[in-house]
Amino acid sequence: MARYNMWQNASLMAAADTLDDAARLADRGAFFGGIMGTFSHLLWADRLWMSRVDGWDAPEGGIAESAALCTDWAAFEDARDAADRRILGWAGRLDIEALSGELTWHSRAAGREVSLPTWQCVAHFFNHQTHHRGQIHAMLTAAGARPGDTDLVFMPEDVGL
Repeated sequence: MARYNMWQNASLMAAADTLDDAARLADRGAFFGGIMGTFSHLLWADRLWMSRVDGWDAPEGGIAESAALCTDWAAFEDARDAADRRILGWAGRLDIEALSGELTWHSRAAGREVSLPTWQCVAHFFNHQTHHRGQIHAMLTAAGARPGDTDLVFMPEDVGL
């Protein structure tokens, strides 16, 4: 799933590269506004989850501020690529022991401490990415961009190598 994450983010960014800043920043009625806001939220959430499972620095702000994490497209692309490479390295180190424990954190969204099996948190992490990439894909398509294939079975074998 880390390889799929990397592949899909690269595909969506390549499609977004065909748009200008105004099109990426336009409010398209999505929960996080538009293409850039949703990309930013996803990077913010990835950093938040990785702070819980791999000790990354947690991002500033909460969900409401997450859409404003990145406003510069080139800086975002660099940050997204770096995060995807770090996620790939982390996933490569995971083993059954790491996934069999329990993860406990204070959820600002829920306003309380939460404990769940680590495997469930990791599954959520990757599912959350797919959910928001689907929104980005739809917005890109509506804006006239052409994202690539999304079928997991067609992921090139060299992704992440």
